[in-house]
Amino acid sequence: MIFSKQEKKFLQSIEEARIATIGKKLPHVKPVSFVFEDGFFYIATDYKTRTYKNLEQNLVAAISIDFYSPGKHKAILSQGKIEIIEKGPEFKKIYDVFFKKFDWVRREPWTEGEAPFLKLVPITKTSWGLA
Repeated sequence: MIFSKQEKKFLQSIEEARIATIGKKLPHVKPVSFVFEDGFFYIATDYKTRTYKNLEQNLVAAISIDFYSPGKHKAILSQGKIEIIEKGPEFKKIYDVFFKKFDWVRREPWTEGEAPFLKLVPITKTSWGLA
């Protein structure tokens, strides 16, 4: 999936998104911290969250990132497959990105195996206000 320069710049400027997963009966949406790196969305989570439990059953999700100001709405919506990153070089690389970007990570650090990252591999995307 190719993202334009404007889309990449927008994604780098925002810290929060909403992720949607599918449970047995209902969808689940929640706010999350994320980074966009190398064409993928990375989301920090914990093993005990509803999001993680849903993904154990169905490794698909959607992410919505937006900024709203009257007449200046900008957004990206992407749907894709999820990979769970628990350890290894990719975990360490993304953890370092999160550590630099988010104060809460520096205050409450974790290591491999304590909490995973979700890697959303985009299959579709739609954006508006980013032309």
